[in-house]
Amino acid sequence: MDSRTATDTDPLAERLRWTLGRLGVARAEVGLMLVGAREMSDLNTRHRGVEKATDVLSFPIDGSDARDWPADGPPPELGDIVICPEAASDPLEVLVIHGALHLLGYDHESDDGEMLRLQDELVAAAT
Repeated sequence: MDSRTATDTDPLAERLRWTLGRLGVARAEVGLMLVGAREMSDLNTRHRGVEKATDVLSFPIDGSDARDWPADGPPPELGDIVICPEAASDPLEVLVIHGALHLLGYDHESDDGEMLRLQDELVAAAT
């Protein structure tokens, strides 16, 4: 990552914790990474077959089951959120919300707008 994409991730991690709490996930492990355009393009090509950088990718593991996860034992591993500030047209805090929703099983490409409506509600509540 070059100096143009150097970003303090603490506010993003806090927004992620807030988002998950609002969505009923009391505890979870999530990876959050900021990458440059070249690395994001490589990831997007490898995982989606799209040869360009995108703003955010999510790689779910236990996400869709996180709300029902047993209270005892280890927390669920929701997965990883990868953000490319260079490709972002939305604020990074919005992309964290977007990525978290994907980790929890939401899919704006197939849900008749449910995910994006929820994202808008969360963004409004966070301001």
